[in-house]
Amino acid sequence: MQKSIDPNTTLAYVHLTVSDFKRSLPFYQDVLGLQLNRREYDTVYLGAGGKDILVLTENPSAKRAPRTTGLYHFAILVPSRFALAQSLKRIAEMQVPVHGFADHLVSEAIYLPDPDENGIEIYRDRPRNEWYDARGNLRMATDPLDLDDLIRELDGRDEPWRGFDPETKLGHMHLHVAHIAAAEKFYVDVLGFDLMARYGPSASFTSAGGYHHHIAFNTWAGIGVPPPPPDSIGLREFVIRLPNVEALSQVVDRVRQAGIDTEETDEGLLVRDPSRNGIVLAA
Repeated sequence: MQKSIDPNTTLAYVHLTVSDFKRSLPFYQDVLGLQLNRREYDTVYLGAGGKDILVLTENPSAKRAPRTTGLYHFAILVPSRFALAQSLKRIAEMQVPVHGFADHLVSEAIYLPDPDENGIEIYRDRPRNEWYDARGNLRMATDPLDLDDLIRELDGRDEPWRGFDPETKLGHMHLHVAHIAAAEKFYVDVLGFDLMARYGPSASFTSAGGYHHHIAFNTWAGIGVPPPPPDSIGLREFVIRLPNVEALSQVVDRVRQAGIDTEETDEGLLVRDPSRNGIVLAA
């Protein structure tokens, strides 16, 4: 019987490789509204006024590796519909290309690429009591987002742009994987996330504590695709934060019992899923 991961588990930050800070930093700071927390050599740490949400390492020789595993998108969760409307207005004013918009029933989302084509979602959650149908089943969809209604959140509130609200955080990760079954075995059976939904045979959504999803994964880059070369643009790792050392130890024990290689880092324990996506387990 699967033992679920602690329900208070969250995500801390995502670490990406980018090719040029002269493009990436103005985008993440001036367009999206993240703040520079600190810089260490070729790596910068960004947040919304608190802990790190996004870490970027610059590698001028890095290239994109299409049709590989890795990042589909990382998702920045804003605390209100008003905050999402502010992001929509800012993106429009800065004339930034977008990939699309969606109403997922559990959330409303804006999708866009960074200058290196790393996928980003900016979203707000609907109240949790609206996520389920009368039978208690999670309701998720990809419906059109009513942009006119969203932008009306700004009516009568002439507040200057100050970037992301301090309550903004990393809400979820969506990954390209080689095989759904192997990914489910790792994230559900080993790490202990609960399987919340499947999108046909090609995508699955998992979470802790009944959230709609903390980690999703798909095979939309192709079934059986390889991991990218280590010096590629894109995902380096992301951090799963357990609420205490005991909760962390339970997950680490299951990882080691499954025979999965681990590596100690300053942040926590680095593991890789079957598609070689990097995850740091931390308390």
